[in-house]
Amino acid sequence: MTVKRAALYSGGGLLLIAWLASAASLSRETSDEQPPSRPVETSGTASLAAEVQAQTLKLKNRLATAPVPQKPTRNPFVFAPRPVDAQRGQRIAHTPQPDAVPLVPVLAEPAIELIGVAENKTAAGVARTAIISALSGELFLVKEGDTVASRYRVAGVGADAVELIDLASGAARRLALRQE
Repeated sequence: MTVKRAALYSGGGLLLIAWLASAASLSRETSDEQPPSRPVETSGTASLAAEVQAQTLKLKNRLATAPVPQKPTRNPFVFAPRPVDAQRGQRIAHTPQPDAVPLVPVLAEPAIELIGVAENKTAAGVARTAIISALSGELFLVKEGDTVASRYRVAGVGADAVELIDLASGAARRLALRQE
């Protein structure tokens, strides 16, 4: 820092201190003489009420000339009435009613999946056990001929799949291991 710059900073600092000191030493002078108070002029409540009534009248006139909302042409919550036969006084059906077909209840397939296959080597060969998990949290360890969820019979267990036969319909269902 040069000498000139140092002198400039110190001079500026002294001026700042002098200005703050002078501002602190000034006191407010109050004179005992108060200017005479004048009453504040207001428009009065009568003129205010008259102005509000005039604005109200203008609003009523504008609303009288506003367009009236139209009645809706259709109601989405009501069906159209059927046409009436003039001779009989009965309503005419547009579509013929189909004959009643007996509905056979379709049983939904339970949510089960094959999560593993266990192998056990025996003297007769390899005996496989399928490990099946149900969505309800049940775990089934089944071999060929066993039942699963009282709905399927195990037809065969392979190295990576199991074949199930539906006891109600006789349809086959194959569960395979997921490849991850």
